Amino acid sequence: MPVEVKIPSVGESITEVTLGQWVKAVGDTVSHDETLIELESEKATFDLPAPVSGKISKLLVESGATANVGDVVAYIEESADAKGSPEAKPAAPAAEKSPAPGTKDGETHVMPAAARLLAERGMSAGNVPATGPGGRLLKEDVQAVPAASAAKPATPATKLPVKAPPKPLSRPTGGRTENVVPMSPIRRRIASRLVEAQQNAALLTTFNEVDMSAVMELRKKYKDVYETRYGIKLGFMSFFVKAVTDALQQVPQVNAEIRGTDIAYRNYCDIGIAVGGGKGLVVPVLRNTETLSFAEIELAIGDFAKRAKDNTLGVADLQGGTFTISNGGVYGSMLSTPIVNAPQSGILGMHNIEDRAVVRDGQVVVRPIMYLALTYDHRIVDGREAVTFLKRVRDVIEDPVRMLLDV
Repeated sequence: MPVEVKIPSVGESITEVTLGQWVKAVGDTVSHDETLIELESEKATFDLPAPVSGKISKLLVESGATANVGDVVAYIEESADAKGSPEAKPAAPAAEKSPAPGTKDGETHVMPAAARLLAERGMSAGNVPATGPGGRLLKEDVQAVPAASAAKPATPATKLPVKAPPKPLSRPTGGRTENVVPMSPIRRRIASRLVEAQQNAALLTTFNEVDMSAVMELRKKYKDVYETRYGIKLGFMSFFVKAVTDALQQVPQVNAEIRGTDIAYRNYCDIGIAVGGGKGLVVPVLRNTETLSFAEIELAIGDFAKRAKDNTLGVADLQGGTFTISNGGVYGSMLSTPIVNAPQSGILGMHNIEDRAVVRDGQVVVRPIMYLALTYDHRIVDGREAVTFLKRVRDVIEDPVRMLLDV
């Protein structure tokens, strides 16, 4: 009797998913727990494994379609020697696999993630070697080819005679194509939440600047000892997580949340760290940062960044959070006004570090300066609290000993 392959529940708030490219086709042999397809929800991406070993007898839902949690998307004829045993015979080699449903032999099949990356880079699928099973073009294939190498070298302009009349302008005849791809569930969710935040909250942004000299000197002094002891580099983000945690405890309004006609004040700090992933910007959450050491923060952030790139962050990693830190400086941003991640009441925007002329003790000197931006919900945070919070972050970064002495 065929075994049903169902969409599993991956979170209480997720009801539907989008199907990526089927890794297996009808007639292919699969092993127990072998990946059949990549599923994408509004919060995370995850693999759908085979519930048993056997042969795929039917695929019910096409790639790119949506399905609800609990829907049957395929059937597997369980192999006789695999019944009652979790072990299964290995899958057939990739070279012997059948082509995906609705495709032809020798044709390049572009997976959704690869299509989006091609569109972002302005590249053509024909210029990228496909290494996936059945001739499929994977996202990793696109990442392996620099965008510049996919473009044809420009033809040198012909030098016109000095007295030759200018040639009449001609209308462009090529290079005006478009590549329209579906918006991913994660991108749709990001768009929805940002619009919701701007419509439902009274957002205001206040700015300050911070001298990074002290932090940079500490990193320079202890970076070798730190990396030897903990196996990870000491970055700027751990200092800001510590500074923000200190400021949140001194200004609890920024760590609070509006719930109907009530205000919920938290006695803990769960800080979201915005990182760029393969599917877009995601915000995994560091829990109870008031209890974490610098090393624990750096290790957790490094793990988040790796899993965001590999699209392996779980739904639980992205849920909750009482405050968010976004570092646009890694992309070269000088100044921005970040948008609050509702229902939170504040977000801190970090920016790039530039040597700037400042006045110290009556003298003009050069210091490494970073601009900071705090966007907050004015319904719950007044200007005084917002400025006090941002000033405390600046003071702690400029003099990190304050965190130890609580002054």
